[in-house]
Amino acid sequence: MQELHKLFLDTSGISTDTRKIEPGCMFVALKGANFNGNSFADEAIKQGAKYVVIDEKEFQKDERYILVDDCLKTLQDLANYHRHQFQIPVIGITGSNGKTSTKELIAAVLQMKYKVLYTQGNLNNHIGVPLTLLQLQPEHQIAVIEMGANKFKDIEELCDIADPNYGIITNIGRAHLEGFGGFEGVLRTKLEMYTAVAKNEGVLFQNGDDSVLVENSPHSPTVIRYGKEQEQAVNGQLIELNPFVVLRWSCEDYLSEAIQTNLIGEYNFYNFLAAITIGRHFDVSPTKISRALAEYKPTNNRSQVEKTEKNTLIIDCYNANPSSMASALSSFKQIQHPNKLAILGEMREMGKEEAKEHDKIVSYLNEEGIHTYLVGEAFVKAAKGQRSFHNTDELIAYLEKEPIQDALVLLKGSRGIQLEKAIPNL
Repeated sequence: MQELHKLFLDTSGISTDTRKIEPGCMFVALKGANFNGNSFADEAIKQGAKYVVIDEKEFQKDERYILVDDCLKTLQDLANYHRHQFQIPVIGITGSNGKTSTKELIAAVLQMKYKVLYTQGNLNNHIGVPLTLLQLQPEHQIAVIEMGANKFKDIEELCDIADPNYGIITNIGRAHLEGFGGFEGVLRTKLEMYTAVAKNEGVLFQNGDDSVLVENSPHSPTVIRYGKEQEQAVNGQLIELNPFVVLRWSCEDYLSEAIQTNLIGEYNFYNFLAAITIGRHFDVSPTKISRALAEYKPTNNRSQVEKTEKNTLIIDCYNANPSSMASALSSFKQIQHPNKLAILGEMREMGKEEAKEHDKIVSYLNEEGIHTYLVGEAFVKAAKGQRSFHNTDELIAYLEKEPIQDALVLLKGSRGIQLEKAIPNL
């Protein structure tokens, strides 16, 4: 690994995709369900790769072709080795909902004082985490690594690669139930973050208002809490949803002004507090923290507000599960507007809980009288009087005949439903 790492340092970086080869890079030949990266090794060299890492001997041509036992394991081990060349804080972040928004907010706050490496987009799995760590450069002072999980032991595996000495779980909800077999499985897997940080005698940041997180705290590491109560290290007050979050926060003898943010949804309130708490722990000044929160603007269809010629859209259609759907609807209900419509896409990866979880959402909609269009087969089965569509194309055809005007529209659904395709018709 030491020898491979020396070769890596002599390249322009790592690539696992021949469509994105940078001159002088190291290409790692990963395998997928429908491809074998080894067969692209020659192409990578032709396109300017300095070395290719392969795990099938027949593809080896000369000294530029580095033969290993397993390319994926080698990528992960190389990332771990590289990470340990840096004596810096590595903050691991996971959670059922809000981890990407929280990661972005943490990075925005820490960048007011430090050079920060943080996960780009959604590169939070067994390939994305090592690719992120391999971007560490001598100038980086802190790393913020997002970790996603679809099944047991995913977080443990990612923590073994990133070895975080700081950690945060945003929350533990009913996400990816199919892979975990139920909520208890989600809980067990997310808590692997706490175990990893405890092993490193590190620091955990925790929502002190979340009883599930508090009750499952390990005994050994330092735990720094945030929440609405005065006894937390950082406490905050949700002043208003207009529809953007307006909050105030305090820490020790500091009390902020009211901060007008660019994120919608009551569920983002605790994401802001997490970023504040981590910023204060790393000595970012309170005024700079507040400025970072006020200036942050979301991207990637997460908690965005877009005004069109016809309507105001709340776009939150990057993913959905029962916990995030309930939070989004609770916030939407609180926003004052005379003409509101929720367009909800079905929640994927629910397994045997699918019918029950969609029924619960529809029952809530009916109880609260929220005007809704439902999209996807699971919602069609659960509709109970709400207007439903089998897919987004069917919704679009309806909107072309029956346009929506002067409304506040919430778009919330799993990524696979592609609700964003309806935005031009809204």
